[in-house]
Amino acid sequence: MRVASVLVPLPVAEAFDYELPDGMTVGRGTQVTVPLGPRRLRGVVTETRETTGSNRRLKAIEAVLDDPPLPERTVDFIEWAARWTLSPPGEMAQMALKGLRNPAPRPERRVRHLLGRDPARPTPSRTAALAALGERSLPAADLARAAGVSSGVIKGLLDEGVLEVVEVSAVAAFDPPRPDHAPARLSPDQVAAAAAMADGVASRAFAPFLLDGVTGSGKTEAYLEAVARTLAAEPDAQILILLPEIALTQALIERIAARFGATPAEWHSGVSPPSRRKVWEAVIAGRCNLVVGARSALFLPFANLRLIL
Repeated sequence: MRVASVLVPLPVAEAFDYELPDGMTVGRGTQVTVPLGPRRLRGVVTETRETTGSNRRLKAIEAVLDDPPLPERTVDFIEWAARWTLSPPGEMAQMALKGLRNPAPRPERRVRHLLGRDPARPTPSRTAALAALGERSLPAADLARAAGVSSGVIKGLLDEGVLEVVEVSAVAAFDPPRPDHAPARLSPDQVAAAAAMADGVASRAFAPFLLDGVTGSGKTEAYLEAVARTLAAEPDAQILILLPEIALTQALIERIAARFGATPAEWHSGVSPPSRRKVWEAVIAGRCNLVVGARSALFLPFANLRLIL
């Protein structure tokens, strides 16, 4: 019999064992639906194994969820954090899955030109609409504005079958930061500190650094230079910048946006649930390089976390 240990997002002391149905494939980090008493819960697989039997009948995993599996390092961190803080691992799993509490945004309805279909009456307005659309797909209202025509023109093309409506899933993404966008003029000490941190990242081994200096001495610029050097060497690197107070978030976000020409993701209790879902999905897919947040941001499912400040 195949058995999977599944951690559910509740204050439970350990993962629960479930039978793996025939044909179901899961691995460490896979998100599944499991029965727990009268409820059906989302859970994270932490281990799979073969067993010859059990002194009790195990319930079976009901389904593998479409959401992406948590990276193995995220599962490792969940278990480590539970041991380190003497907390139930289920509470740590709840932190890691917090971004999925909101439903995914509804797909966007767009129109596209059906290949080989031309209007029976190619009026100037219809021709302008098709030229503005090209091979793309756009919301009908956006297409009408881009072509400078009325919504009735777009509706006519849809009714005639020249255009068709398609649903496009919303993809959470953040503009990539540009390391050379607006570099600061640094002192030799700042350059040396940034270089040391960037070298530590490049070594791919854990290396802690502490910058000691009074307020206004330029520590933040040294940190941002380390971020720039890390991104220049590894464009898909992800970097987490932790803050002690939510009140400091906006000022730092503006500073980072000015330095890198892109706004970082924001993660803390004041962020709306839909925005948290957007950040969670972008982080796990590797479409978000910079995150500014509170300590709970440590539980985000980073695909390639390289530096924590």
